[in-house]
Amino acid sequence: MSEFVPWDSQPLEVWAARHAPGLFVDLEGRRTHYVVKGTGPPVVLVHGFNLDLNTWRCNIDALAERFTVYALDLWGSGFSTREPLDYGYPLFVAQVRAFMDHLEIDRTHLVGHSMGGGTAIVFGVQHRSRVERLVLVDPVGVPRRLPVRGRLFMLPLIPEFLMGLNTDLVRRKNLLDYWIHDAELLTDEHFETLSRHQKVEGSTRATLDVLRRNFFNTLDREIRALADLDIPTLLVWGRHDRSVPLESGMTMHRILVGSRLEVFDDAGHLPNVDQAERFNEVVIEFLGGEV
Repeated sequence: MSEFVPWDSQPLEVWAARHAPGLFVDLEGRRTHYVVKGTGPPVVLVHGFNLDLNTWRCNIDALAERFTVYALDLWGSGFSTREPLDYGYPLFVAQVRAFMDHLEIDRTHLVGHSMGGGTAIVFGVQHRSRVERLVLVDPVGVPRRLPVRGRLFMLPLIPEFLMGLNTDLVRRKNLLDYWIHDAELLTDEHFETLSRHQKVEGSTRATLDVLRRNFFNTLDREIRALADLDIPTLLVWGRHDRSVPLESGMTMHRILVGSRLEVFDDAGHLPNVDQAERFNEVVIEFLGGEV
């Protein structure tokens, strides 16, 4: 058995040299890690809270058969910069915009999960001319309280203690309770891939800073503004999502008149993982790549 590497312990440069699967670009003086694969119309993938671009590890190859797929690590996550920042939608929208500018992506399909879905909503409202279609995967945004455990992790000291324990238990339990519905999918290899970025120094501080700013479900105005635009929008929801329940998806679908809602019965907060094959087929068809 390999030696346990403590959480929040590894210098970013060292850990990235060992494990980062993609490329790096400096945007506004900050490093962004990303992967790119495939040919065809561009699709930009934006991950959610406490995750990184490995959110899409079950989807990138399938999408890349018909599109040029870009998946980036938001600042504070993955192998992107960990410096203290004013985390929130304005920062993440600015990062996505700068990323597209640097890679000369004029217009793109934009796919966002959870907090990344909220980022995609705001981006679409603020930069309508740069978005072809939106895919929102269990997105946050509709006003509601965080789950109990989310509120617990907003308290002082307790979450730092729990996340600093030399064990996988806390993170594995969070993934199984609030992200992944099918426990058999969370193999040791999959867990390591999804959580590896949290070994980087500054990860705990960044994660808790994002959470404690409590901005996730604050997009009532932006969702209603999106409804007034002509962006074709697909909502994908896991019926068993305990992080952002289907009720929020139904509310968003009612507001976004003309949107398409796909509910995956045997899925939680990561339907793109729980039912990857179906997710890939639905998204490719919606984006115009057929199947």
